[in-house]
Amino acid sequence: MTSGLIQPTGGVIYESSRFHIHQDVTYPIRGLVILASKRHFYGMDELSDEEQVEYISLIHRIRSAQRTKLGIEKVYYFYNEDTTHHFHLWMVPRYEWMSQFGKSVESLRPVLLHARNNLNDEENMRSVIEGINILKDFFKNEP
Repeated sequence: MTSGLIQPTGGVIYESSRFHIHQDVTYPIRGLVILASKRHFYGMDELSDEEQVEYISLIHRIRSAQRTKLGIEKVYYFYNEDTTHHFHLWMVPRYEWMSQFGKSVESLRPVLLHARNNLNDEENMRSVIEGINILKDFFKNEP
């Protein structure tokens, strides 16, 4: 996906020479964002100086758009270093319906599974795609 060979459903939210922002609609949660490096590495300590600056800037911009454009008040951030892919950060919004799974990091997996198994209906997918388009517009219009 980061090389452009595969297009994510809803399209790319933003892309630079170092990073790629998209949503994995396998987990149809409006505003869920994945920030992925294009360069293959696995740990936060492997970011170059330039990547560090851009990475933090992109996280800030994504979070700002989630809050101001999508009304998302809380987000869980998740990344792991034992992935078979390369470095990527998940920014998972917290919605009221998620409270049934708890409020700790332990709730993240059940929330994602619930979304994958129960929220793939047409109405929710329209909302997810609309959220992707709102984020795309934000990145097009933000310097």
